[in-house]
Amino acid sequence: MTVYAIAQLRFTDRAAYDRYQHRFMEIFERHRGRLLAADDQPAIVEGVSDREKIVLMSFPDEAAFRAWADSPEYQAISVDRRAGADAVVMLVRGIG
Repeated sequence: MTVYAIAQLRFTDRAAYDRYQHRFMEIFERHRGRLLAADDQPAIVEGVSDREKIVLMSFPDEAAFRAWADSPEYQAISVDRRAGADAVVMLVRGIG
């Protein structure tokens, strides 16, 4: 079943995050993920958020997501993501 990863980010060190982002797609594409949206200025329609960026990704299933997230290649670059942004990441199961 398709799963969606939603990342909500607040930047803490933009240079570190930019290093991460520069290497992200090269690794992401190897793991059957699809980048559906990446918005540096999401419109808040309801409620309050202190997040500056939203990223929406899809994977064929949870195993594919975990293979990407736990891969040595992604773990190596995620050091810069964690240094560069305070993130809330959610994994959501698709319907059907």
